[in-house]
Amino acid sequence: MHQVCHSPNQNHLLAALPDAEFAALSPHLELFPLPLGEMLYEPGRQLHHAYFPTSAVVSLHYVTESGAAAETAGVGNEGMVGVSLFMGGDPTPSSAVVQIAGHAYRLERRRLKQAFDGPGLLPRLLLRYTQALITQLAQTAACNRHHCVEQQLSRWLLLTLDRAPGRELVMTQELVASMLGVRRESVTAAASKLQQLGYIRYRRGHITVLDREGLATRACECYDVVKTELARLLCDVKYRQEGLTGR
Repeated sequence: MHQVCHSPNQNHLLAALPDAEFAALSPHLELFPLPLGEMLYEPGRQLHHAYFPTSAVVSLHYVTESGAAAETAGVGNEGMVGVSLFMGGDPTPSSAVVQIAGHAYRLERRRLKQAFDGPGLLPRLLLRYTQALITQLAQTAACNRHHCVEQQLSRWLLLTLDRAPGRELVMTQELVASMLGVRRESVTAAASKLQQLGYIRYRRGHITVLDREGLATRACECYDVVKTELARLLCDVKYRQEGLTGR
């Protein structure tokens, strides 16, 4: 059987660290499996670790007092889960759940705080990522308020696909409806239309994107705004990685 190789460098933020800074941090990074549906933190609970996804995708949710939830942002190998650990907002009213199974490297909160308070590049990278995350949060709020379910679904599928290793997503319509904070019937209608157009194929718990360019024509401008901001982050990270590391 093919053995999957894991490395912290599969996370773009960790990969951008200078060699000396990476060497100091790497002994404290723990490879951690993230199964589908795993809850990394819950509302009102204190976070104990930061997670740097390599192959997993994590969904950040805001949870109301009634228990209803909606996705506010997604995190893949471009970022990290647990920004409140260095932003001073721990605990939070939000939650984080694994949307696509995979792996992440986790770092104990005390180690992250020490690194963030230090003189290295990591603090600047994390703040830059936080700016991109805030853009995603704001755009999601605007999208959910002003755009139709078909546009929201197309935007969500494209952003998730950007973080996923393939074209197929293991995802039920009930879960997608929960992510978007809409009725399941609305997701069913939107998915059916996208399938009729030949952009996606849906079968019991699986969504496959067949025509990415076509799907992009059905998405609102929110996808491009978030994608551009993340691209700016990754461009900056890539520059740092090529200029400051040999890995």
